[in-house]
Parts: sequence; structure tokens; C-alpha cells
Amino acid sequence: MSLAFRLSCFTSPPNLTHQRISVRPKTPSHFPPPKLTTLPTIRAVQENSEHFAVSPAKPRWENILSTAASLYPFYVTAGGVVACLKPSAFSWFVERGPASYSLSLGLIMLSMGLTLEYKDLLGLFRQRPLSILFGCVAQYTIMPLFATLVAKIFGLPPSLSVGLILLGCCPGGTASNVATLIAQGDVPLSIVMTVCTTLGAVALTPLLTKILAGTYVPVDAAKLSISTMQVVVAPILVGSYMQSAFPAVVKIVIPFAPLFAVLASSLLACSVFSENVVRLKASMVAVTLPADLSLMARAQTILSGEVGVVILSVLLVHIAGFFVGYISAAVCGFREAQRRAISIEVGMQNSSLGVVLATSHFTSPMVALPAALSAVIMNIMGSSLAFFWRYVDPSDSKETPTVDLK
Repeated sequence: MSLAFRLSCFTSPPNLTHQRISVRPKTPSHFPPPKLTTLPTIRAVQENSEHFAVSPAKPRWENILSTAASLYPFYVTAGGVVACLKPSAFSWFVERGPASYSLSLGLIMLSMGLTLEYKDLLGLFRQRPLSILFGCVAQYTIMPLFATLVAKIFGLPPSLSVGLILLGCCPGGTASNVATLIAQGDVPLSIVMTVCTTLGAVALTPLLTKILAGTYVPVDAAKLSISTMQVVVAPILVGSYMQSAFPAVVKIVIPFAPLFAVLASSLLACSVFSENVVRLKASMVAVTLPADLSLMARAQTILSGEVGVVILSVLLVHIAGFFVGYISAAVCGFREAQRRAISIEVGMQNSSLGVVLATSHFTSPMVALPAALSAVIMNIMGSSLAFFWRYVDPSDSKETPTVDLK
């Protein structure tokens, strides 16, 4: 989970018209995109939401906070290394779980709510309902089905199968908004999809988990739904209300909200991972390793066991989300920027919600392991894909480029 961008639609002043000039270059040319030094606030033009306008430059300290918030993959990876080397570093947080997990996710969702303006999101939904609906359907079909398929193919134990399926049934994470911005994708579409899938998680995440994972262990869909409402939807609604009721206070808090969200999300994922490190090390010790084996051979032996299977399973589920999400959007005729947004949104899950639901409603702590591993694997994959797309022109080659003059 990472940076949630504030969306503010605006319209042109009355009695003014927009002129559109079609520019047809004689020879194809490609200009490399500028390097992204800061993450600007994105505003969608209401008349054509695929064109973006960048808000005035922010103060230097706000740019520093935005840049720090964009380093979420680094925080989660570094925390994962610490969890492996010294699990006790997170014991103060783990010992207070699952209440500490639920509280941290609630605060993360509250920070997301503070940055959202629902009237503008509804305006975008009215403009492009088909692309938003397609993305939401893809989110709750591709990932759950592939998670179930991978769990059966690898024959995962019931606890890990349930954890993987629960991860696949979670909504999109706000880290996808950052990745979509870097990848030159359709940022407004990504944000609206995140909000819609998050609100839909109250019903869809418990229902799909019960249908797909109910064959492994009993799943109480009602309790899952109530928990999702408490730790996800309610904080978002409270944050949105605070934005309208206390605008002066919210304006001061908003620059710090994204960084707080990514740090809290990193702490949540790494704490759950550290909780399972002892069990993972026990399974590694159970594997008899000759003393003369090289470091590479030891790593191969360990990864060929249960640990490697879990990592590979999470990896394949996210690969399927990115790849199938993009291909399905391309087959349905969406433009390149929209394909990238849908691909990233489908492939990047709200792993923090998976962790909280797993620790709150299932007795085995191993159920939370796929979601905890996903926080590291997913963000490395999503960031890598976004930076690759950053240097690939997203414009459709068959289209005539246009320039809008106000």
C-alpha cells in the first residue's frame, strides 16, 4: 500500500471553448519521457479525463515527503531482511496483534480517505463507466481464479491454500496508483478502480473466499465482511467526512498521510512475516544439508522445499494478474494507457487487508504468510514493470496525436 493521489476534476470557465489541433508529423519521432523527480498531484480534465494537468509546484518539503513515500518497495524489502535476520525486532508489534494489525490498517485507510473527493470520483465514473467496470470485474475474477488454480497445482497445505486464495480475493492496493503514474498509465482510472474494488471488498472478498477456500477450512463470510467494513470502508468514509468538515486541519495533515501509510503498511507486512520466520527456519532445519555444500547449493535446496513453493506460488499469481490483466484489456480494445492501469491494478493487491483478515479469522498463522510475502514480491514486480513502461511510449501508433489549446 502506498501513495494515494488526490483527484480533483475541474472544468473550463464559462463562455470559453477548447480548440483541438491535429498534428501529423511527417516522420515518426519519439521523445524519451522526462525523469520523474517528484510525484505531482494529478488532476483529470472533466471534458476529457485522459488528458492530465499538473498542479502548481509544491514546497520543497512536500516534494521530499512524496519522494520518501514512493520508496515503499525499499522499505518493505529492507524490513523483510530485518525480519529474517532478527525477527524479535518486530516482537513489540506482533505481541499486540491482531488488534495492532487492524488498527494500523484502519489508520492507513483513513489516510486514503483524507485524500479522496468522492464527487470528483463519481464524475469520472459517469464519464467512463465501462473501463472502470471492466477493471473491477477483472480484479475479482483473474486473481481469485489463478490463486485457486496455483494452490491446486502445487498441492499447498490447507492453511497456505486459504492464505493464497484470500490474497487473490483482496481488492487492489493504492501502491498501484504510484506504479501507474510512473508507468505513464491512466491514473484517474487506477484511482477510481482502487476505490471501487476497496468498497466492493465488503461483500466480494468474503463471498469469493468462502466459495473458493471453503473446501479447505470453514470460512465465516459474515465475520469477514464485518471486519472489512470496520478496518477498510469505515475509515475511508470517516476520512472523506473529515476532509469536508475540517478542511484546514486536513490540509495540514495530507502531505504527511502518504508517507505514514507506506511506513505503517511496511511495518504491518514485515511484522507478520517475522512472525512466520521461526516456522520457516524450522522447516529449513528439517532439511538435512551436507556441511560441504556451497552457499548457492544450500539456497537451491532450501527454496526447493516448502518455502520455495510458497514464494513461487505468490510470484505466479501476481505474474498472472499483470499479464492476463493487460491482455484482456487489449483484447477488449482499451487504449495503451488504460491497459497499463488495468494490468497494474489487477496485479497489485491490498496485501495488508489479507494479513489482517488472516490473523483475525483463522487459527493458523501460516494463512497470513502468502499476503506477507506478497507485500515484498508484489511491490518489487510492480515497481519494475512501472519503470520499464516509463520508457516505452504509451501512445497508440495508429492514432493521430492531438494538442489541446485553451
